[in-house]
Amino acid sequence: MATSENSLPGNSAEYDKWCNEEIEARGPISELLLDAFSQQSKPQEIVGLPEAVASAVESGRDFIRDEDVQLSLFLLYGLYYGAVVENGDRWEWDLGTIAARLDLEQAFEAQLRAVVTIPELPNAADEDVAAALFEFTSADSGPSLSRYVAKKLTADQAHEYLVQRSIYTLKEADPHSWAIPRLRGRAKAALVEIQSDEYGAGRRDRMHSEIYARTMRGVGLDSRYGAYLNYAPAITLASFNMMSMFGLHRRLRGAIVGHLAAFEMTSSIPNKLYARGFRRLGYGDDVTEYFDEHVEADAVHEQIAARDLAGGLAESEPALLSEIFFGAGACLLLDEWVAKHMLESFEAGRSSLRKPLAALTTGDFANDSNPIGEVAAR
Repeated sequence: MATSENSLPGNSAEYDKWCNEEIEARGPISELLLDAFSQQSKPQEIVGLPEAVASAVESGRDFIRDEDVQLSLFLLYGLYYGAVVENGDRWEWDLGTIAARLDLEQAFEAQLRAVVTIPELPNAADEDVAAALFEFTSADSGPSLSRYVAKKLTADQAHEYLVQRSIYTLKEADPHSWAIPRLRGRAKAALVEIQSDEYGAGRRDRMHSEIYARTMRGVGLDSRYGAYLNYAPAITLASFNMMSMFGLHRRLRGAIVGHLAAFEMTSSIPNKLYARGFRRLGYGDDVTEYFDEHVEADAVHEQIAARDLAGGLAESEPALLSEIFFGAGACLLLDEWVAKHMLESFEAGRSSLRKPLAALTTGDFANDSNPIGEVAAR
């Protein structure tokens, strides 16, 4: 639907409904949630939700790649982010949805812990932790999506790549910010320093989410948050949901710190290759700015994240050392699986999305100087 700035809804509830009114259910749990969230009445018990969640948990199926479970978690976490779920403000502290989230999270976390490899732990000293993290994150995990982007990515695949990344990057770096009040001292200061850069040091136009929105518009894509939710596969949602889970639980503060450390430490070189690939396709600085920004910024952030954030947390709370490396390992593994899914799809000549992107029309959004969406609504 093409629109203009003047057609923005007049309040948050109207905006949430307008932006996401056509989210497609992917199974019984997400269908129940979407139906409940669409109601304008006061939140009531969602009949059948506990049973649907229990059935999913008891099935023992792969939650990490389960479309219904991951969309449901995305919707439940969306209650805390805003501009994601219809009538989200009403449902944020509903006991029934909180119970459903906790049950799904428990199974999701258990499966993550079963598949994530944690290396031999170093001493809980900042330099030892940093050295171990650099070694852990530098291991070659196989075929490289970033090298494929640099040398072979097609224009259609470039659009898919940006859509896949939009699930997190249009919210950058909100999941990690949940950890700020859970830390103290040196680790807290380090996280605030990193996040300040992510949020543009107080300048809206320099916020990384805002820069990414410009990248999407530069290639003709819709930059509203959630515009492509129906196209994102479960593995992509799982990567973002994992960050949200780590960030929202104080007991998992070590994991979210380890995740951010690994995330920053594996970003700079790939972003240089991403920029090269998009320039090869003929795009200019308006599109490559996001990648260019991260080549320099993340080269600095990785040092802060390894020594002051992760190392500082390990020194102040040695009991969290294993959790720091669990978070780092989870980041590496999920990023590897997302990249592998895209790379295998691209090399096989098939879409990496749930359905072909060509089915969408971007209308006026591509050239809107003040686009409608999560960024513009802030």
